Amino acid sequence: MLPATLRSVRSFSTSVRAAASDISFANLKVQKAAPEARKTKPANKDLVFGASFSDHMLEVPWNKQSGWAAPIISPYHRLSIDPASNVLHYGIECFEGMKAYKDKHNQIRLFRPDKNMARLKSSCERIALPSFNTNEFLNCIKELVKLDADWIPKEKGYSLYIRPTAIGTQESLGVGASNSSLLFVINSPVGPYYKTGFAPVKLLADTNNVRAWPGGTGGYKLGLNYAPTILPQLKAMEDGCQQVLWLFGPELEITEVGTMNFFMFWKNQNGETELVTPPLKDIILPGVTRDSILSLARSWGEFKVSERNFTIHDVVRGIKEKRVIELFGAGTAAIVSPIGCIKFEGQDYPIPLELGGSGKLTKRFFDTMMSIQYGELEHEWSVIVK
Repeated sequence: MLPATLRSVRSFSTSVRAAASDISFANLKVQKAAPEARKTKPANKDLVFGASFSDHMLEVPWNKQSGWAAPIISPYHRLSIDPASNVLHYGIECFEGMKAYKDKHNQIRLFRPDKNMARLKSSCERIALPSFNTNEFLNCIKELVKLDADWIPKEKGYSLYIRPTAIGTQESLGVGASNSSLLFVINSPVGPYYKTGFAPVKLLADTNNVRAWPGGTGGYKLGLNYAPTILPQLKAMEDGCQQVLWLFGPELEITEVGTMNFFMFWKNQNGETELVTPPLKDIILPGVTRDSILSLARSWGEFKVSERNFTIHDVVRGIKEKRVIELFGAGTAAIVSPIGCIKFEGQDYPIPLELGGSGKLTKRFFDTMMSIQYGELEHEWSVIVK
């Protein structure tokens, strides 16, 4: 017999799945911004990540009684929600990060958008927000991107960052599943995540703070996972580092780096050349870039590829014994970010960088992923928006 609380959650989840309506692209309504209301697009050189937004946005409201309303694309505007909305009090919110690119033929491309939709659906279900038809919602996003196609920068290394977000909107201070919600999408033209470009970062291996824990929500893209990381990040910067290397447990297992997945390329204890990353579990986010890197590496068949636990002590020992070849982080915003140094217990441990700014494998992943995203290398992961 399930505990009453779990029976309640399961009952709500079932009712959500059985809602009278689902998201339907056929019902999409479009309201275009008037020409005089269109915004001035910033020059590529002036872009700051996530600081400017395109002319339109997509919204799909939901309530428990009638299910999903018709999707609507309208001019970018402020949201109006009640001060009692539960997103404001209990963090009932999740989001995604994906990008649209323009290739040399001016075609719009998305990179593995099905993965982002599947992860958003999973995140929604984890916080008892309604599930939805991912294909139908993706078609609505494609229509939004086509409408704002002029906002996609044409220069390589630049793109349109797409931010789908789901929030609970029930007007109640009671803690429980939301009986209403809003799924919306906004777009932001972006350049390289780091203004310094493809340059190595220094990490602070944090032994005081924990990003995620077993049984928690670290494996989902929830806003509540990110707010507690900001203060440690600021302290890392005061210590001369750009990012935090998140550790977990008494053994100080490696988990993630900043908001990215962590990779190490090294000669392991058995003398094998190995690319290793922590395994997917409830403290590791299933990154789309992470999965792409693992798939590429396995397709090349040139070295061992592993998803397994390892500790900061393994990394430090490998650096001391000159077995660590490269370290890098991986995520949608930066693609891959080379790591040049780790600071652990007051000691700096520099990483060799064969190419000056990165290792050879890190650069190879960066170049290959970029070639796929911009259509220079034809691949099933690159989806043309028609």
